[in-house]
Amino acid sequence: MDDIFVGRLMSDDLHTVSPNTLVEDAATELLENDIGSLVVVEDGELAGILTTTDFVEIVSESKPKARTTVSRYMTEDVVTTTAGTPIRDAADVMLEHGIHHLPVVDGDGGAIGMLTTTDLAGYLSHVQTPSPA
Repeated sequence: MDDIFVGRLMSDDLHTVSPNTLVEDAATELLENDIGSLVVVEDGELAGILTTTDFVEIVSESKPKARTTVSRYMTEDVVTTTAGTPIRDAADVMLEHGIHHLPVVDGDGGAIGMLTTTDLAGYLSHVQTPSPA
């Protein structure tokens, strides 16, 4: 089996900002384009990356603290899977819905775990290709 290289899988539709972009404008860019990261470029060179995860820190450190509850922003129609679902099917669901976190539920709908794109990437990095028969 031929190796699959990064260039075949990568997205080349980059969304960029400068280091001087306001975080509010960066957040708008992320939301309007339904993306999880922005490449920070200065003088044509990669200067950094800003991700949705970084916004957790931004909100946590903001002063004064907002008094908004999570119910205002949470997703209520949650896409889920079960522990017995094949990972390929779960990955397909994640791609279809554009999500990175897939809660795992039991037969009663109780949350028992979480499958993430990081979990899938970790699994792929350790999979051994079988030898030809």
